[in-house]
Amino acid sequence: TRRNLRLLPSSGPDSPGWGVPRPGLAAPRMLLPQASQASRGSGSTGCSLMAPELDTAQGAKMRRGAGAARGRASWCPAVALLWLAAVPGWPRVSGVLSRRHWPVPYKRFDSRPKPDPYCQAEYTFCPTGSPIPVIEGDDDIEVFRLQAPVWEFKYGDLLGHLKIMHDAIGFRSTLTGKNYTMEWYELFQLGNCTFPHLRPEMDAPFWCNQGAACFFEGIDDVHWKENGTLVKVATISGNMFNQMAKWVKQDNETGIYYETWNVKASPEKGAETWFDSYDCSQFVLRTFSKLAEFGAEFKNIETNYTRIFLYSGEPTYLGNETSVFGPTGNKTLGLAIKRFYYPFKPHLSTKEFLLNLLQIFDAVIVHREFYLFYNFEYWFLPMKFPFIKITYEEIPLPNKNKTLSGL
Repeated sequence: TRRNLRLLPSSGPDSPGWGVPRPGLAAPRMLLPQASQASRGSGSTGCSLMAPELDTAQGAKMRRGAGAARGRASWCPAVALLWLAAVPGWPRVSGVLSRRHWPVPYKRFDSRPKPDPYCQAEYTFCPTGSPIPVIEGDDDIEVFRLQAPVWEFKYGDLLGHLKIMHDAIGFRSTLTGKNYTMEWYELFQLGNCTFPHLRPEMDAPFWCNQGAACFFEGIDDVHWKENGTLVKVATISGNMFNQMAKWVKQDNETGIYYETWNVKASPEKGAETWFDSYDCSQFVLRTFSKLAEFGAEFKNIETNYTRIFLYSGEPTYLGNETSVFGPTGNKTLGLAIKRFYYPFKPHLSTKEFLLNLLQIFDAVIVHREFYLFYNFEYWFLPMKFPFIKITYEEIPLPNKNKTLSGL
């Protein structure tokens, strides 16, 4: 298959907490741009289909590390990922309403807000992406499941041994012989999607969080096969492919932010789910489910996906940015939230990182507190053992009679 990759850029929301391009870079467009080899197999949960159009100068290295170095902040990916769940929360807040309908639905938007120039990506998002082509209706399109270790471009198979994997989808036209890769990931790195910047000139935490779809020509066989997976899962018609392309555009324009965490009451089967993640694997699952709706028949093969869980009692709703940090907001609560996020700031020395790690352990494990930002709203999580867990779970491929639910 061809090695020429193309990714889809996406635009970042300008609300606090969303990703934006670096000054001097054009705003990512809502089309499927090409991706460079670096973007492939990027981060754990990150594939981008329609993101803002960014300068492609730095793009080549980014795709493989998509989940790694996004955002202005330089986060320590492997360590941060394993400790993301161990975030300290300070004083518990009482007297606020708690929502009883679980899990909380992922909020969709009418369109992508214009990105804020403050947010910068260490690796350009989807630098060489291209629009999804219109395929001949009678073409047979082979569909491939793609999976590789997160940040393989930087750490090789290190995170693969921990089953921390990035997911994508490959396509091959039998009429033209052309191959394509499609994925969804963070515009400004995983750290920025998981923790905010605490800017001294702002009262509220500032988030650089956005994810988008990325489409490009070519499949890097070596990248996916060497330490991961490249396996055919279905064959679809050109008409199904074109239907999928329309759905992808709509899905990408309305689902604009990345969510790292799955939050549950316990690891036990059937335990209450409080919040679902929204990442690269979820994009793959949604796409497979949609193809099944269009009539695709998938093979009966095992498919596993990486998921990062936080475990807590019933979450408490705290409010949005205005109600917490606005002129009439709760200053005590606002300070608690900012103190909670402080140990996760980027650009730390080794000494600072170790000290902050102790603070995180004290807050999450000892005091059992975590503040979650979801749908532009803040929640308090009363943490429970085992606190955080990374799993590699089987989620079966769908079929046209029974598609995946809740995606």
